[in-house]
Amino acid sequence: MRYTLIGLTSAVGLALAAGSVSAQQTAPSEAAALEQRLAAMEGEMSRLRAELAGLKAEKATPPSPTQQTAPVQTQSFQATGPAVCFGGFIKTNALFSRYDSGDLATGSLGRDFYLPSQIPVGGVREHIDADFIAKQTRLTVSMDSGSGLSGYVEADFQTTPGGGSERTTNGYNLALRRAYITYGRWLFGQDWTTFQNVAALPESTDFVGPTEGTVFVRQPQVRYTLPLGAGYSLAVALENPETASITPTAATLIENDDDRLPDVTARLSLKKPYGDFAVAVLARQLAVDNGAVGATASGYGLSLSGKVPFGTKSRHDLRFMLTGGEGIGRYVGLNFAPDVVYAGTQGAKMEAVGITSGFAAVKLGWTPRLRSTFAASFLSADYPAGSPALASKSAQSLAANLFFTPVRGLDLGIELRTGKRELLNGQSGRLDRLELAAKYAY
Repeated sequence: MRYTLIGLTSAVGLALAAGSVSAQQTAPSEAAALEQRLAAMEGEMSRLRAELAGLKAEKATPPSPTQQTAPVQTQSFQATGPAVCFGGFIKTNALFSRYDSGDLATGSLGRDFYLPSQIPVGGVREHIDADFIAKQTRLTVSMDSGSGLSGYVEADFQTTPGGGSERTTNGYNLALRRAYITYGRWLFGQDWTTFQNVAALPESTDFVGPTEGTVFVRQPQVRYTLPLGAGYSLAVALENPETASITPTAATLIENDDDRLPDVTARLSLKKPYGDFAVAVLARQLAVDNGAVGATASGYGLSLSGKVPFGTKSRHDLRFMLTGGEGIGRYVGLNFAPDVVYAGTQGAKMEAVGITSGFAAVKLGWTPRLRSTFAASFLSADYPAGSPALASKSAQSLAANLFFTPVRGLDLGIELRTGKRELLNGQSGRLDRLELAAKYAY
């Protein structure tokens, strides 16, 4: 490079000299000197061209392995990799619960959120419990390649019992919620079941809210979504099958894992300025095999749901869901009722359990920062003759809350809820709960 600069300086000097001479009325004797200088300049330019060609060839040659440094490789990888975004929220709940018919065992999920299947029934006295938790804190990671390929992973700490202890550190295990890949109109992985309309769920301090009245399942699936135009879209999926059964003599739910065909789901959605609506259907083959005998049955379900905004700037809204079918127990109310009743003996018939459930909720936006939701929810199960007397037959709940958002991203809420569970034998139990929540979404 040093020689190149010297050469360029010489060329500029020769050019200036030539320009100075040509600007004058030179004598014949000076013309010869000018020709000599021009010849020297041409030689210098030829040398410069050769030197520049050598530099270009040197740059074109790839560096040796010892010249390739790690920082260069890292920058190249980051430049071509997907965009990654982190999100989620931090949430703390304080629950004060009164059970009129007994108490929940230590570590029960019903202590953390409203789970109607765990409302105590048949107890001899009333119990009051206070629980403070941060398990519902959530972490999300999303990835986007920019070419129609993206991914999403979501986890929280609201896992099954046994993940931690309240006596010392209150440490709980991180558990998978959702993890899927999307490519174009396809989804592969674990997500909300296509039979569910998540957009219809009302705001609540609780983990779910109107638990007994809603479809609520996350599971692996393959889904295809087709836009139909005019606000309509159709999603069709094959989802992970699992039959939950009980026997005529025991109401304890059994997870069989004997299914042979995937559950088939489909949802037709409509999004308009006046509301969001969905119609979802479910078809299943139910299977139980205890090693000695086995049986199969059919299951089906239909769910209607929606969200209708109203009022000034759509500050208020009405949300609802109505679901019915047979053999769909695990899809509704966090598996409040079984899919089937099966004795597991030679010649025994496997019979599906009928389900009817629903909820309605009204949200009122008092101010841009202050709002309330009032919700009612129910579930009723229709069992075949000969079912166990201690099986859960029905559940109902009422809830009212008040949320305040002092700054963007921070929600402070208070909620009152009363819920009731009834068994086939007529026994019942009630839960009354006051819950406070603080959530920072980032």
